[in-house]
Amino acid sequence: MREGENRIVGMEDIVRAHHVLREVIVRTPLQLDAVLSAKYGCNVYLKREDLQIVRSFKIRGAYNMIRSLSEEDRAKGIVCASAGNHAQGVAYSCKALGIKGKIFMPSTTPNQKIKQVRRFGGEFVEVILKGDTFDDAYDEALQACIDYSMTLIHPFDEPRIIAGNGTIAMEVMESLDKPADFVFVTIGGGGLAAGVATYIKTVSPATKVIGVEPSGAASMSEAMESGEVITLKEINKFVDGAAVKRVGGLTFDICSKLLDDVVKVPEGKACTTILELYNENAIVVEPAGSLPIAALDMYRDQIRGKSVVCIVSGGNNDIDRMQEIKERSLIYEGLKHYFMVNFPQRAGALREFLTEVVGPDDDITRFEYTKKNEKENGPALVGIELMSTDAYAPLIERMKQKGVDYVEINKDVNLFSMLI
Repeated sequence: MREGENRIVGMEDIVRAHHVLREVIVRTPLQLDAVLSAKYGCNVYLKREDLQIVRSFKIRGAYNMIRSLSEEDRAKGIVCASAGNHAQGVAYSCKALGIKGKIFMPSTTPNQKIKQVRRFGGEFVEVILKGDTFDDAYDEALQACIDYSMTLIHPFDEPRIIAGNGTIAMEVMESLDKPADFVFVTIGGGGLAAGVATYIKTVSPATKVIGVEPSGAASMSEAMESGEVITLKEINKFVDGAAVKRVGGLTFDICSKLLDDVVKVPEGKACTTILELYNENAIVVEPAGSLPIAALDMYRDQIRGKSVVCIVSGGNNDIDRMQEIKERSLIYEGLKHYFMVNFPQRAGALREFLTEVVGPDDDITRFEYTKKNEKENGPALVGIELMSTDAYAPLIERMKQKGVDYVEINKDVNLFSMLI
């Protein structure tokens, strides 16, 4: 079918998917989170899809669609493109149903997700790394469908995928004594939000469904502002589970009609939320899974005293990324600053900087001269971590008073991307 064609996903499709999925998924818990509830003055429930059999919701849509294929199509095999979680759902489904699959993933996909895909799919799947983004991998997957006459298992823009995702909302509503006032759900390509909104708005029109995107890849927000699906020229790939240049035509049709709002969460804010969930709740989430919880700050006043559900879409977070996550969080919170400092060519200039400019509670986390030869006569890259955001202004003031020649790298996007 062509993008944007009128394809309908209804309650009966979700109920049917619910019966199919009982063969393979676990019914993930809906947990009242005491820490978040106290923080926001309401009842915050977490739908823990990070505890799903493949540690994300993606198996719901993937299995529902693959299970529906004809014997002829199953024999030819399937193809998918994914940044990770959809690939795991497809791989698990291939092995469970005995179907061969080719799985295309961006070369930027965290290694932990690649290993998981191979583990879940075993001998039934072939993992092929192509391009830097989901869209690059998707183009390769489309070509493979033509070359091998295989069926594409789209990660979001397909009715059976959306219906499978909608079973999450069905479980949520069945688990509550009364309908939630708010449901926050991540948007990447829009398949999860479309499925969740379809079910919730059918059974409880008064419940507000809020879609949440990463600021650096807000393709649904851009589409809604434009009134049509558009392709973003550039995206921030950090929130890999939701970094999509173009949402689906069907998901846009559904989300634009059913979502009450779409909000954008800065990538650094997502990182802060990941660390807080780990430190305060002992929950490990991936960046895309943190977005609904991060968005609660934007709705702090509206949700007070209400019943709120956040769908934690996945927990496939590579431990190798944790240092980067901490770094991004500190920068976002205003606690980590980088400078290019040109020290005066006189004895004791560096010592003076350390003793009279850097505060007693400030911590130099990075220091390196930028020249290989005569390095002490060149500028130095200096990273400073502060105890509180209140320490920033005094630090800058001391630099000015001492006549320090510096460039603040945090405020120069191009310089920051090259050096940090």
